[in-house]
Amino acid sequence: MANVTVRNIDDQIIASLKAQAKANHRSLEGEIRHVLAQQALRSARLQEFRERTEGLRSLTEGIPQTDSVALIRADRDR
Repeated sequence: MANVTVRNIDDQIIASLKAQAKANHRSLEGEIRHVLAQQALRSARLQEFRERTEGLRSLTEGIPQTDSVALIRADRDR
C-alpha cells in the first residue's frame, strides 16, 4: 500500500473528521481512509451508472417515446 501526505488542511475540516471518526469508532487516520475509499467508489459507481444508462438509451434510439407527464396525468384521471 502507498503512503500519502496531505499538508495544510483547514483546522475545521480536521475537527469535523475527528468528530466523524469518534462517532464511527475509528481513528482519524481510519476515518480519512474510509472517506477517501467511499469517494473513490462513488466516482466509479457514477461512471458505471452513466455507461449503463447510455447503453439503455441506445436501445430505444429512433423509437418515439410518450411524454411521462401525459402518462402520469392519464393514470391520475382514472
